[in-house]
Amino acid sequence: MALPEIINHQGSLLTLNINEETLIKDALPGVDVYPLYLDGERGVWVLYAKFSAGLTLPKHYHTGSVHFFTTGGRWHYVEYPDQPQTAGSYLYEPGGSIHTFHAPEEYGGTEGFMVVEGANVNFDADGNYVNIMDATWIEQMVIAAAERQGLGKPRYFKPRGGVGLAFE
Repeated sequence: MALPEIINHQGSLLTLNINEETLIKDALPGVDVYPLYLDGERGVWVLYAKFSAGLTLPKHYHTGSVHFFTTGGRWHYVEYPDQPQTAGSYLYEPGGSIHTFHAPEEYGGTEGFMVVEGANVNFDADGNYVNIMDATWIEQMVIAAAERQGLGKPRYFKPRGGVGLAFE
C-alpha cells in the first residue's frame, strides 16, 4: 500500500502549551480554565481546568462521554464519595451519567484535563433544570470572562473550514 496523499497540509503543528497561555480565572465561579479546543458543531470541548477548594458544581447529566485526567489535588462525585480522583487518575464517564462534582476544602482544590463530547444538562439541588453547558456555551463564557478581565480574546483551537486558532 502506498503512502496516502496529504489531505490536510500543516505548515506547523496545531499545539498549545498552557504554560504559555493565559489562565482565564472564574470562567465559572470557582473554575479557572485554559480552553484548548471548542467545537460547537460537533459538541466537543477540551479544557484544562482548575477547581477551587470547597467547590461543588451542579448535579449534571452527560449527553455524551467524558474523559477526565486529574493532574493535581483531589475530588470526587458526591454520589461516589469512596472513589476519590487524585493526581494520576483517569476517569471515563459514559453518556447518560448523572453526578455532582465536589472538590473538598481540605485538599486545596484540584485540576485536570478533560475531553467532553456533548453537553452537561445541569440541575439544582431539587432536581430542577438549570441550563445546558455545551461547547458553544463554554466558548461564550470563556470569551466573556477573558474580556471582563482585560485579557483579550483567548487562544484555542476551533474548526472553521479546517482547524485553526480562534481569533487569528
